[in-house]
Amino acid sequence: MSDDLSEFHDELRTVARELLAAGSGAALDRRQLARTGWLGLEAADEYDGAEATFAEVAVILHEFGRAAAPGPYPTVAALAITTLEQLRPGPDRDRLLRDTVAGAATPVPVFDAELFGAQDIPAEPAPPASGSSAATDSLPIVRSVTPFRLVYEADRVNVSGTADFVLDAPEADRLLLLAADDSGIPVVVPVDPSAPGLTVTTRPVVDLTRSIATVSAEDVAVEQVWRFVDNPYEALRYLRDRAAVAVACDSLGLSEAMLDATVDYARVREQFGRPIGSFQAVKHACADMLVQITIARKLIDAAIRGLTDESADGAAAAMAKSYACTAAVDIVGKAMQLHGGIGYTWESGIHTYLKRALLNRSLYGAPADHRRRLSRRYA
Repeated sequence: MSDDLSEFHDELRTVARELLAAGSGAALDRRQLARTGWLGLEAADEYDGAEATFAEVAVILHEFGRAAAPGPYPTVAALAITTLEQLRPGPDRDRLLRDTVAGAATPVPVFDAELFGAQDIPAEPAPPASGSSAATDSLPIVRSVTPFRLVYEADRVNVSGTADFVLDAPEADRLLLLAADDSGIPVVVPVDPSAPGLTVTTRPVVDLTRSIATVSAEDVAVEQVWRFVDNPYEALRYLRDRAAVAVACDSLGLSEAMLDATVDYARVREQFGRPIGSFQAVKHACADMLVQITIARKLIDAAIRGLTDESADGAAAAMAKSYACTAAVDIVGKAMQLHGGIGYTWESGIHTYLKRALLNRSLYGAPADHRRRLSRRYA
């Protein structure tokens, strides 16, 4: 990384940290986010974006985790923008992309966030078996990542299906349904959340900084079908890896915030006439937390580089997600213990970080799912 780029990241990090800290736990609305330029970091200049890379988005994602900040920014910036940019240009797609960068729209890709990151997605569909259709054979390949299906009738096209665990769907004013056409090819269907036949059912979730919903479509009329510019399977794999790394960045921010809070507390909390930070057991626990954070940071940096130069094969993203999200749960748990009784109270705020870390561990594939994918590489 060049010195100029490193300096830019430091400035971006400082501004993000100060702005999120000033919010005192309140979500930044999309107009505020648009003024910062964060929504359009990766968008092309023709859509009023900054033409930056995922490395810059990752800086903001990290700070959102560090502040345990609410709001749909991570989903919009890390997933919705790149989904739109991988689709074929057209007046409506271009308008939505430009409105998203300007903070006038909040599109959310619709897929099951528990299953999406855990799936092996082939580079291309398998050829149909003898005596069967291409549509029949290719559908199972993407069924878990394209939970909706297009149904072609004589005078109309409908979409049906259900995604059970959709992050930030309650906040969206435009839903981007990942669907399969009649040939099993992945496509995107833009729909309004209030469209007849579409239901968005908010689900309870332990993490109060996030919103999750079940999105169901039953014979919803399709006005447009947006297709990917290049190989749709490669696009889905890239989207899967971005989702995994995005939540890993969030978990790294959580972990760092909890280590800092624990070290500060250990300096001032006294027991037996001494700061508890002087006791070897506390020192070792904090050192273990730092080791985990250092490993997570290295894995995430490697995954970000892979996504930025498009050399990623999924392994780096899987390693970063599985390790960073597991470590975050452990680190926040240790922070709660080292804070003593106050750590278990609502007022301490540590519970907010623990709940967010627990949800992060489940989002876009559990650690065991990613390790299983990695193990198949060496089988």
